[in-house]
Amino acid sequence: MVVIRLARGGSKKRPFYNLVATDSRNRRDGRFIERVGFYNPVGSEGTENLRIAMDRVKHWTDSGAQLSPAVERLVKSYSQKVSAAA
Repeated sequence: MVVIRLARGGSKKRPFYNLVATDSRNRRDGRFIERVGFYNPVGSEGTENLRIAMDRVKHWTDSGAQLSPAVERLVKSYSQKVSAAA
């Protein structure tokens, strides 16, 4: 089963997450199929903290992929932010 979830990167006390499509049996930071975005929770003001390729997320969900709860929350907030900016 394919799942879209967060893969942690960055250093100690400075997390950085990639949104990745991966097989659910792979490890959290292990092998993945495709990187569909990133999330930087400690980014400074004026930098881009979240970017998601919504077309790729839609492709994967149409193909049967599940979103993790954290990714579902991020996608919802990102889509609201993008629609408000347009």
